Amino acid sequence: QVQLVESGGGLVQAGDSLRLSCAASGRTFSSYNTGWFRQAPGKEREFVSLISWSGGSTAYADSVKGRFTISRDNAKNTVFLQMNSLKPEDTAIYYCAARLKTLSTSTSRYTYDYWGQGTQVTVSS
Repeated sequence: QVQLVESGGGLVQAGDSLRLSCAASGRTFSSYNTGWFRQAPGKEREFVSLISWSGGSTAYADSVKGRFTISRDNAKNTVFLQMNSLKPEDTAIYYCAARLKTLSTSTSRYTYDYWGQGTQVTVSS
């Protein structure tokens, strides 16, 4: 198993940047493909970005493409989400999730086995 803890959220203004971190403990983090999801009040949890276990493959939701960048440092057991040019519609709780690398990468929240507790991102206009 792996335990995930997100950090880095906060209250910012539109156009600002934030960097989220997802720190993993437990089983070797390089064994997992990792994704970021977000959930706004009254909405379904949605895919934001993913990165393969090696970092060699990434993907983004259309709504964040060109503004967000996902990366990972397996030596530090951490995945990052750099968020630039933030918009009010980016306001949500952001969750980190992991699934074993023996499985393919996935944008579906239903296919991830491990989740963090989430970190709040609020973007004011």
